[in-house]
Amino acid sequence: MTDFRPADNRAPQPAPMRPCYTRAMSVQRLLIIFGLALVALGVLWPLISKIGLGRLPGDIVIERDSFRLYIPLATSLLVSVVLSLLLWLVNR
Repeated sequence: MTDFRPADNRAPQPAPMRPCYTRAMSVQRLLIIFGLALVALGVLWPLISKIGLGRLPGDIVIERDSFRLYIPLATSLLVSVVLSLLLWLVNR
């Protein structure tokens, strides 16, 4: 009996995967920006504390004899709005 199969009976192979360097570069760039922002925040912290950031009216402070709980709600909200605006401006 003759077999009528094509000469190349292998299944088609998918195209080889290319590495995604643009995504890796954007993550690296984002980490560098966050690191620089943390360094800047650390350097500017004495000035920030003099302005009163961290002691806004919406921040919650509970003090007991040997216990202190600090929940910076208003400060977190303000920092979130400022960072959102900055990132929106950068991505524009």
